[in-house]
Amino acid sequence: RFIAKPCALGLKVQANGPQKAQPNAILEKVFTAITKHPDEKRLEGLSKQLDWDVRSIQRWFRQRRNQEKPSTLRKFCESMWRFTFYLYIFTYGVRFLKKTPWLWNTRQCWSGYPYQPLMPDLHYYYIVELSFYWSLMFSQFIDVKRKDFGIMFTHHIVAVTLISFSYVTNLTRVGTLILCLHDAADIVLEAAKMANYCKCQKLSDLLFLTFAVVFIVSRLGIYPLWILNTTLFELYEALGNFPAFWVFNVLLMVLQILHCLWSYLIIKAAYKAISKGKVAKDSRSDVESSSDEEETVPRSKAPHSTVATNGTSGANGTNGYLTGATSSEEH
Repeated sequence: RFIAKPCALGLKVQANGPQKAQPNAILEKVFTAITKHPDEKRLEGLSKQLDWDVRSIQRWFRQRRNQEKPSTLRKFCESMWRFTFYLYIFTYGVRFLKKTPWLWNTRQCWSGYPYQPLMPDLHYYYIVELSFYWSLMFSQFIDVKRKDFGIMFTHHIVAVTLISFSYVTNLTRVGTLILCLHDAADIVLEAAKMANYCKCQKLSDLLFLTFAVVFIVSRLGIYPLWILNTTLFELYEALGNFPAFWVFNVLLMVLQILHCLWSYLIIKAAYKAISKGKVAKDSRSDVESSSDEEETVPRSKAPHSTVATNGTSGANGTNGYLTGATSSEEH
């Protein structure tokens, strides 16, 4: 509110949200109580009831759906907050791990286990990370839902469970390695989003491709070869079989499956960025649009208007919109 918003306005980030649909009690009732995507039959019924043409009713529903999406300013502020947190906690993690013997020798994670002292710096690192992931899990139900809501919710549950379980069982040394490794890519992702909201497309593309490389290298390369190697093999060699060993590693494997799913989505988006020269947008910013988006006042039905309600057969027909339009208003 006091830092991110002034920064966004200074960077000329659009403060207004999507264009609002004009108030209409009948359409609002259908939208909230029945359906947000009316079919052909319902559109025709509403057209007769309101004396609007089908195209105007389609436009109203599109604008009403877009109205529920967050503004660019709100998304910029959210990304700036997360960027600030990830940058701070990653810097703190690197500075802390540089002083530890287990950064370069992961076998030190199990030296003297379970009688390893809990250092104040490590305790602080854990508590801050745990509180952040709790906040992410709860805020998912308050914020506008993303397309990957299910995957993200699963990730947050696994993250909170892993952090809590490793803290309770004193597997905190390897936990710090996992936390620091995961924060690296998130910094670049939030920076790419902010550049996109500021309409710095080239910078956004560069940052997104950098994020893709960092994510894949860290999550599909370093994570299994460094983290899973020590938790599956070095831990077993040092301490043998015990219940926490299986619970901890099952959670880490679930995390790796999520990494694979995200990597697939990221590679698709990176390919789109390279082939089309534009990074895929944040899934929450997909505002439905068409060439008639500027038209705000519904037109009354006229005998000479040619309206298609469900697809068109003419060469100029586009998904149920007016065909053969010649007036400047239609264009």
